[in-house]
Amino acid sequence: MDSKIRVLVAKPGLDGHDRGAKVIAQALRDAGMEVVYTGLHQTPEMVVTAALQEDVQVIGLSILSGAHDAIVPRVMELLKQKGMTDVVVVVGGIVPDEDAAALKRQGVAEVFQPGAPLEGIVEFIRNAVKQPA
Repeated sequence: MDSKIRVLVAKPGLDGHDRGAKVIAQALRDAGMEVVYTGLHQTPEMVVTAALQEDVQVIGLSILSGAHDAIVPRVMELLKQKGMTDVVVVVGGIVPDEDAAALKRQGVAEVFQPGAPLEGIVEFIRNAVKQPA
């Protein structure tokens, strides 16, 4: 039985621009993944609760507001508290290189800047998720 990779795409914070998140969600669906899109203005608590309820393997956070330094560490902390350390977290948006490095040190698998090729994001997620044998 071939199980699909389950991905939660979330727009945490007050940023109201979700076109990029919707493009990513569609690209992942087109690649055969199951995608749950949470919509705008999610709190870290809402994101982690949805990830737990939907039993996802990947959380994709789209952040354009510059609030990644506050939001992402909270998401990572909540995942740890819930015992969800096997969930792959990726971040997309406006994130300076030095901040991206700091997020990776906190456990984020990858940070995708604007213009990242969709094929590269799809392949990264496929490679990052451990599929049952």
